[in-house]
Amino acid sequence: MGLAARGLTGRSLRALIALALFGAPAAAQDALLPLGAPLRAAEPSPQGFPIAVLNQERLLSQSLYGQRIQREVEAAGLALSQENRRIEAQLTEEELRLTEQRATMSAEDFRPLAEDFDTRVEGIRAAQEAKSRALQAQAEAAQAQFFEQAFPVLIGLLRERGAAVLMDNRAVLLSVEGADITDEAIALVDAEIGAGGDAPLIDLDGTGSLPREGATP
Repeated sequence: MGLAARGLTGRSLRALIALALFGAPAAAQDALLPLGAPLRAAEPSPQGFPIAVLNQERLLSQSLYGQRIQREVEAAGLALSQENRRIEAQLTEEELRLTEQRATMSAEDFRPLAEDFDTRVEGIRAAQEAKSRALQAQAEAAQAQFFEQAFPVLIGLLRERGAAVLMDNRAVLLSVEGADITDEAIALVDAEIGAGGDAPLIDLDGTGSLPREGATP
């Protein structure tokens, strides 16, 4: 049976679509939209959207605190690279001296020197690799500390907007305009947390202000 046979004209069909999409109208004439009139979604409630969207990467990269973390990580990484190159140059010179000594020494006399050099090289390599891992761990810890301090600010922002849930933008397929709170969050975090104090967050010698492994935050 076709639509016309069931008495559903274009006008009444449009009214049924409006009713299905947006709920019962306040008055019957509101549902009877003129043919060709656009359908409009209901205005958001005064309480705001129940779900807010946040771009965590932007919050970290564009906030004062996050930018400071990035600067300190880059500075520490550069210092570690320079230290590695300096150590490499020193070891290369020592290796050349040992090679020259080898020509004037017996194998028995040279073997302890070579083994000692190899042992020191392995120890230095392990120490520098440990520094690199520690730098990565400090960067991750600094980011975690940033979000820990930002959470109360975000919760306050959610309450102001009447939202009950905060979602990362990577998990959102579609959102309406106004659901994203990233710009507001960056401004509030900068105002309430700033750059995170004066003590260094990232270092190479373990003197930074972040809690160390096993410590209670």
